[in-house]
Amino acid sequence: MDFRYYTLDVFTDKPFGGNPLAVFPDADRLPEGLMPRIARELNLSETVFVLRGRTVGALRRLRIFTPGMELPFAGHPVIGTAALLADMGLVTFAGEHAGFTLEAEVGLIRIRVRRKIGVPTFAQLTSAQVPQRGPAPPAPADLARLLGLGAEELSQGADQPEAWSCGVPFLFIPLRDRVALGRAQLNLMEWERTIAGFWAPHVFVFCHQPELPGSDLRARMFAPAMGIREDPATGAAAAALAGYLAARAQSPSGTLRWMLEQGFEMGRPSMISIECDVDAGSVKAVRVGGTAVPVFEGLLRLP
Repeated sequence: MDFRYYTLDVFTDKPFGGNPLAVFPDADRLPEGLMPRIARELNLSETVFVLRGRTVGALRRLRIFTPGMELPFAGHPVIGTAALLADMGLVTFAGEHAGFTLEAEVGLIRIRVRRKIGVPTFAQLTSAQVPQRGPAPPAPADLARLLGLGAEELSQGADQPEAWSCGVPFLFIPLRDRVALGRAQLNLMEWERTIAGFWAPHVFVFCHQPELPGSDLRARMFAPAMGIREDPATGAAAAALAGYLAARAQSPSGTLRWMLEQGFEMGRPSMISIECDVDAGSVKAVRVGGTAVPVFEGLLRLP
C-alpha cells in the first residue's frame, strides 16, 4: 500500500522557516498502530494523519503525533493541515474566504482560511477549549535552575510563572528580557526532578522584548515529554498563553491581539497571531493563526 504525504513549514511564509509538519491527507487505510512509528521515523515536531470525520459537519478528523506521544490538540498541525486541505481543493471557498470544521481528540475546531489568487495565505483556528489555569508551579528558584538561569533573570514584575491549558498544559515562565530568553537551556536532570510529573511538564518561556516591529512577545518552548527538545512554533501554547495574558489585561471586555515570535534562536523564525475575546474579564474564545508553505511531497510504501 502506498500513502502520499506532504510537508509544510507552518507559521512562516518562507520555506525552511517556521515549524515543519508532515501530513498524510488520506490515512483511513493506514494501520493505527503504525501512526506513532511513522511519527518517530519522520522525527518532526508533529505528524498529522487525516481521517474521515466522526462528527456531523466535520470536514476531516485529525490524529496528531509527536515523536514521543499523541496529542489531543496542537496548533501548528491544525493550521498546516487546514492550509493543505484548502490547497488540495477539498475546501469550499466563498470568494477569497472559507470556513469549515476539523475534528481533533480535544473536540471540534473551527477554521477560517484566506486565499489570494487561489493560494491559501492565512489560516486561523478557534480553540475547542478556552484557557484553564492549572495548579501552582514549583518555586521560581527551582525554575531558574531548570533553565540554567539566575533567579534575577526571571521576570520580577506582575508576570509570574503559571500553568495554563487549552487541551495541552504548558508551564509559562516569564523572563526579564531577550538576553535571558536566548541564554535559557533546559536542564534535563532538573526537569525530571522538578516538573516531569507536574500537571504542565511542557516549558514555555517568554519575554515582552520582541525583535521585530509589530511583535509583542518573544518565546521558546521545551517539551522533553513530547520527544521535542525545542519547538520552533507552538500553537497550542499560544492559545493557552492568551488566557495568561488576558488575566493581566487592563481591558475587561473586547478582543485582545498579540503577535508572538518563536523559533528565532533555532534559526526557524515563526510568527503566530493570537486573538482573545474577553467579556467582563472572562475569556470567551481564543484564535490562533498564521501562514504555511508547502515544502516536500513523498510516498510511504508499506508491504
